[in-house]
Amino acid sequence: MLVGAASRDDAAVYRIAPDRALVATVDFFTPIVDDPSAFGAIAAANSVSDIYAVGARPLFALGITAFPREKLDSGLLEKIVSGGAAKLAEAGVAVVGGHSVDDAEPKFGYAVIGEVHPDRLITHRAARAGDVLYLTKPLGSGLVATAIKRGLCPPELEREAIAVMTRLNREASEAMIAAHATAATDVTGYGLIGHLANIEGGADLDLAAIPFMSGVRDLAERDLFPAGSRRNHEAYRDLVEWGGLPELEQMMLCDSQTSGGLLVAIPPENASMFESTLKGASRIGTINGTGTIRISH
Repeated sequence: MLVGAASRDDAAVYRIAPDRALVATVDFFTPIVDDPSAFGAIAAANSVSDIYAVGARPLFALGITAFPREKLDSGLLEKIVSGGAAKLAEAGVAVVGGHSVDDAEPKFGYAVIGEVHPDRLITHRAARAGDVLYLTKPLGSGLVATAIKRGLCPPELEREAIAVMTRLNREASEAMIAAHATAATDVTGYGLIGHLANIEGGADLDLAAIPFMSGVRDLAERDLFPAGSRRNHEAYRDLVEWGGLPELEQMMLCDSQTSGGLLVAIPPENASMFESTLKGASRIGTINGTGTIRISH
């Protein structure tokens, strides 16, 4: 076992040969958008993301489904499953089986298996002071999901969020591998701050450089944070030097994400190469080597 649960990395990694290691992850959740096909695609992109986050290549997946057969039309389930399969097909990942149960609330996701050369594995632990931090997708999906559930999300923001959440992290993973990333993770349930706290070394973040989906600040001002965002802020707020940042902005940085981007540490000499390879990646700060997260604004 090269990587297990104790390290809080994104996937388990098990060496099966000197030059091969299997990578395994699992993720599933309740619907966060109304469109069943989009929900399936988001669940698929989210599930495979942990494979990309460790620099691995996904191979195949097993579906995980819970569905209330007597409450919802089975046609909805077919759309969910089809949306997920299409997204995994885009990733070149075969769905080879799975398991379903009758449940009071719909849930959907995948267990995904990949592979990586053990010497090219990217974890949370090798970032160095001076490495440049990048975020490859904008934040705000937790706020959007809550707004959708309450019927308060503008349609254009919902469309933007679905586009962001269904975008695979494959190109970001390929770019970070080429740029010799020293550490990486994907930003999901723990929010930007929570996942950054898992990367060893501490960081200086530039608030103005951190990307958010257009319109999510309006949702934050209406206090549409999901419960997970509040738990994140409670857990991590004392670990951050906020520099007087108001609590609203603190909460936005702790917003619980679904199928977020990769948070990547790149050696400074390779930063321009990474930026030219992956258009749209945002340079949000640097590893400071102190073990503390500090915010400037």
